Amino acid sequence: MMSKQSERPSILLVNDMAGYGKVALSVMIPMLSALQLNVYNLPTALVSNTLDYGKFDILETTDYMRSTLGIWDELGFTFDAVATGFLVSEEQSLLVSDYCRACTERGVPVFVDPIMGDEGVLYNGVTEASVEHMRHMCSVADIIMPNVTEAQYLTGMHVGKRALAEGELLEIVQALHDMGAKSVVVTSAAVEGACAAPTAEGGESGVRHVTLVSEQRDDSDEPRLSLLPYDEIPVRLPGTGDIFSSVLIGRHMNGRPLVESVQAAMDVVVDMLQLCKDNDDKYKGVPIEQYLDRVAS
Repeated sequence: MMSKQSERPSILLVNDMAGYGKVALSVMIPMLSALQLNVYNLPTALVSNTLDYGKFDILETTDYMRSTLGIWDELGFTFDAVATGFLVSEEQSLLVSDYCRACTERGVPVFVDPIMGDEGVLYNGVTEASVEHMRHMCSVADIIMPNVTEAQYLTGMHVGKRALAEGELLEIVQALHDMGAKSVVVTSAAVEGACAAPTAEGGESGVRHVTLVSEQRDDSDEPRLSLLPYDEIPVRLPGTGDIFSSVLIGRHMNGRPLVESVQAAMDVVVDMLQLCKDNDDKYKGVPIEQYLDRVAS
């Protein structure tokens, strides 16, 4: 008889590990474990600290990754899903995309978070070459989860615009589908025009903050679009994207519909921002171990 532990869905996380600060694997491993998944990891890089501090060191692990994947293949290790995040080089992105393509051929879902930038700019240390590397991953993704800045850089559309017309956002989403992504979740989008929301004073704000979900159900259907509005909280904390993707992946792998999983992820991020908005050193990110009960509820 299988143990309860072995019945949990398994997931391989392909992402970086920071020594100082709660981002990437140091966020996703405890969160997805709390969401009842068996979690395994393949670090793409060892990073001294979160990039927000401005000074950092990165040790690329491509050779280790290639050797590890070879050993796992010999041992017959498989996973129920794969989730990718920060990739360091073209060589690494090709290695990971080849592995993920083989997984999709076996029916294993692949989640891609193309970690590159936010608020209209690329992160420290992320180059235009890094953007091209992430485009490799779109073709093998079941679900891609860029924020609007990353979506703009991936498609080359409307780069630098802080607020988009609804039609412009839909153009970007369609381009991501055209790259190969089956379902697309675009976060942190400020949409103007038809989506504008009334302000508390009764006027129009001019923009509405939304997360857009575009589900490609099968090759014969048009994508099903959902716009999920939210109120922006003017606080920046590293790792909130990793929190978002963890909740989305965990809920979806446990059988919840994609839109419901996205809304749950949005709610958890808002909760974490409210809890940590007054932290002295925000560059550390969210001390997620303190809040796992909120994630799993």
